Amino acid sequence: MDAGTAVASSEKPESSAAVSVPLAPAAMAKGEKARVTSGDKLMMKHPEPAFTKVPPQTHLDQKLSVCSKLCFAIGGAPNQVAGSATAFFLQIYLLDIAQIHPFQASMVLFVGKAWGAITDPIVGFFITKSKWTKIGRLMPWMVGCTPFMVVSYFYLWFVPPFTNERFIWYLGFYCLYQTLITCFHVPYSALTMFLSTDQRERDSATAYRMTVEVLGTLVGAAIQGQIVASAHTLKHCPHRNLTTGHLGNSSSGTEVIRSLTLSQDFLSHAKEVYMIAAGVIGGLFLVCTVVMFLGVKERDDPYAPKTDKAIPFHKGFILVMKHGSYLTLTAAFLFISVAIQLIQSNFVLFCTYAVELRDHFQNIVLTILMSAAVSIPFWQWFLEKFGKKTAAFCGITWIMPFTVMLVFIPNLIVAYVVAVSSGFSVAASLLLPWSMLPDVVDDFRLANRNSKGHEAIFYSLYAFFTKFAAGISLGVSTLCLQFAGYDTGACRQPTPVVYTLKLLIGAAPVACITTGLMILVVYPISEDVRLRNKLALEELRSQSITCKSLRADLSSA
Repeated sequence: MDAGTAVASSEKPESSAAVSVPLAPAAMAKGEKARVTSGDKLMMKHPEPAFTKVPPQTHLDQKLSVCSKLCFAIGGAPNQVAGSATAFFLQIYLLDIAQIHPFQASMVLFVGKAWGAITDPIVGFFITKSKWTKIGRLMPWMVGCTPFMVVSYFYLWFVPPFTNERFIWYLGFYCLYQTLITCFHVPYSALTMFLSTDQRERDSATAYRMTVEVLGTLVGAAIQGQIVASAHTLKHCPHRNLTTGHLGNSSSGTEVIRSLTLSQDFLSHAKEVYMIAAGVIGGLFLVCTVVMFLGVKERDDPYAPKTDKAIPFHKGFILVMKHGSYLTLTAAFLFISVAIQLIQSNFVLFCTYAVELRDHFQNIVLTILMSAAVSIPFWQWFLEKFGKKTAAFCGITWIMPFTVMLVFIPNLIVAYVVAVSSGFSVAASLLLPWSMLPDVVDDFRLANRNSKGHEAIFYSLYAFFTKFAAGISLGVSTLCLQFAGYDTGACRQPTPVVYTLKLLIGAAPVACITTGLMILVVYPISEDVRLRNKLALEELRSQSITCKSLRADLSSA
């Protein structure tokens, strides 16, 4: 029975006794007829039951307007804007602008990401304990943390006047920012399950979300890249190179002093442009959160099985971690997200020091993200036509030969070709996991029908594993640069650093993607299983509507 049939049949109860007297699930499975009891006869005395017209809140389809989908998608854009800026520029900012030691930079990146990962299940726990309010259960989290998140983000890009404790400054504000962004992102991700009970509507909303988030990533890279591009040019390098000469006469000494002064002026300019970019992105946070708050209505699933007693968080956690399809999906995209993170975090360094494209890196980054934004609708069509698992394999494998090509053919034209091609895979890696995760939640609901309210656990644990793995990869990659002899603030890096950057852009991501796709082979939710789950959930919800209507009829009698 589909949603339309359930509603239509409920409007004509006199045409079939099966609607007035619903079969028990066991009887329906065996094909038995319902026996009419005395209670049933009492109900059949009322020719006009109370559910001749289904109230608006009990429609199964719960169609979403384009405006609602856009407002939902816009709400996720600031996270991607800031995430793009930190992914591409935070590492080089810590090394060349804040000028902290590479080991300290690696600790900031690793500990910050690891802390963000730890806070994911903690926030998920508190969300499951949250009560419903007039604006929902998830919306208060997102609205409440946004102002504090903006402040922490700005100070992350501020260079304090002291030098010895800068490591503590950046570690503290990065951990604070990760905590607050978790308080926003976990409920926002789980909000997908509370927009509609219809899988198509959720998939459509996810496609809107991914399109806008990729555009947000594009905007973040554009804002950050175009504003701070002047902080990574070679204009100051000729003066700095004079310091390596001999100081045999006074004129040489004067040139050295002048070069140091120019270097300090250049560094002050670099600090200023990074703060301007942080202020612009912080403003976007506030605007987009207000749009989401005004345009999105959070709905509970009124037809999901109810239980008199809520299942404790730790038992729900164990149930989620025992669900095979969830573990497979998380493990596969954990490796894939690590590969994308390695490319993002090292790409600017790679263009600056390994292939002499420092004057073009911001435009290459924009090309990657523009290609990703344009290809999101294509991948949405592809996954509906050929299935999500097939889309994952076709989309994500596309990036591997092109990253290797850029390493071995460091040419500007090749770089732009690689950028366009890589954007297709970036789009698939962003869209697919968030489109497949609701299917896993639906599969879990069918397997555990008396367990409800664990959506936040799924999303928070997924974020935990991917963030933790990304933190490890960022920390290890920065440590590799230190061991290779990275020179903070230098115009050129030694040859071992160049080789290390090529490995971090080429071989390491390919190995991670290959591992992730091998795990994805055993992902059990095919298109047939997904359709079967959808029909089963619709049947459960239609039974719940009928039972509620019968109880309302009895109470009115």
